[in-house]
Amino acid sequence: MARRQRSVTVPDLSGKLAVVTGSNSGLGLGLATRLSAGGADVIMAIRNRSKGEAAIEQIRATVPTAKLAIKSLDLSSLASVKALGEELNAEGRPIDILINNAGIMQPPDRETTADGFELQFGGNHLGHFALTGHLLPLLRAASNPRVTSLSSLAARMGGINFDDLQWEKRYNPTQAYAQSKSANLMFAIELDRRSRRGHVAPGDPPLRPGSRWRAPNRVSRTGGSCCPSRSMQRRHRRSRLWRGRRWRPPARSRPPGPLGTESLPWAFLLSSPLRCQGDG
Repeated sequence: MARRQRSVTVPDLSGKLAVVTGSNSGLGLGLATRLSAGGADVIMAIRNRSKGEAAIEQIRATVPTAKLAIKSLDLSSLASVKALGEELNAEGRPIDILINNAGIMQPPDRETTADGFELQFGGNHLGHFALTGHLLPLLRAASNPRVTSLSSLAARMGGINFDDLQWEKRYNPTQAYAQSKSANLMFAIELDRRSRRGHVAPGDPPLRPGSRWRAPNRVSRTGGSCCPSRSMQRRHRRSRLWRGRRWRPPARSRPPGPLGTESLPWAFLLSSPLRCQGDG
């Protein structure tokens, strides 16, 4: 059976700056290509420079005018994350799009990050959590910034194992991966909540994001929101982190941002346009 092709319209992104983690292969490579085709300047935040250079050649074979730059990033090292944050903040250019895409999936044996965290939780979640925090000043400086976090259907299996957060007692690669993907979703929702309340950076103008859930095979063609499945909501409510809270669907009133039409058959994208007070 022929695989159905999804048509994605990317608006003119000339003059915009996008940062994409893990953009030398897979989805990240595809996103970097689409963003480049739209005219954006793309920072490829990756570990392996030689693979990045090969990816640039591949992208420019399709988009000869692509404006790409490689920046070193190892999400399993908070020192590396901090170094990239400091480098980009020193350059001072506002970031319009941040896509937290990179990840590691189900290593058979338990491994740890440079800081001692279980590798999947540390790299997939904590690394992106820290990176977003370091880049918030540059995101807030942009006129209509957007943060996109990539999760997976595996999140439906997860929740957070607070009794053994680092999987030191009994390592299960699938469950550890599911936990990291659940954490990605929880982080994105909490970033949205705090941004709405102006708690992201005290003293700065409040942010008013509008979230867009993109669920598998449930894409809104009119720009409306797609909420998580009921089973996924139940699993998150059972998690200790969500106990006592009630899921409220995101606002439907705001139009989708630059990547509002992106969707995948096997993944969730939670994309939050961050808008400062007065942007409309």
